[in-house]
Amino acid sequence: MATLLHIDSSVFQGPASTSRTVTDAFRKAWEEQHPQGTVVYRDLAADPVPHITADAHTAGFAPADAHTPEQAAAFAERLKFIEEVEQADAILIGAPMYNYAIPSTLKAWLDNVILVGRTAMAEDSKIKGTPVTVIASRGGSYAPGTPREGFEYVQNYLEAVLRDTLGMDLDFIVPELTMAPHNPAMSELVPLFEASRTKALDSAAIKAKELAERLAA
Repeated sequence: MATLLHIDSSVFQGPASTSRTVTDAFRKAWEEQHPQGTVVYRDLAADPVPHITADAHTAGFAPADAHTPEQAAAFAERLKFIEEVEQADAILIGAPMYNYAIPSTLKAWLDNVILVGRTAMAEDSKIKGTPVTVIASRGGSYAPGTPREGFEYVQNYLEAVLRDTLGMDLDFIVPELTMAPHNPAMSELVPLFEASRTKALDSAAIKAKELAERLAA
């Protein structure tokens, strides 16, 4: 049975969060297509992972029998997140844009998961090639050709980390202009927001069904 690791990081819950709305659509489509599968869920806003510490970091470069008690405790916590990723057949990440970048909670999770010699820069990495779908929602538009193209640090960063460093099979779904219904200055962009949201929901359902079908075969 295939396992989906579902990560949400938006500080908003339910319909107030576009990234959660789209990850929910993905997950539901996955479960409908593959009801025998497993979903492991982490809500990084409700239950943040610890930021990487010196003990957790240095323990990753030392053999277990050389760990101090502090390193051993910190690394055991870090291993929980690494093993969840290694055991996943597919990963789904909700990554809203906050101040041009990913939420700090998602960065903390990535800092725990990225371990040189095991998940990163390792020929025998168990996560290399794992499909990961990122729902990269944003209040405005940072697409190529837009005035704020140069402020796009979500997709660029996650490409460098998930694809280039961890070797995962990365795909983005990008619902944009999510602030249009709430900001009077963006009212004329509401139809574009609605079209983007509909496209994201459709893409999430299609992608989830394709992945579930492929992994269940």
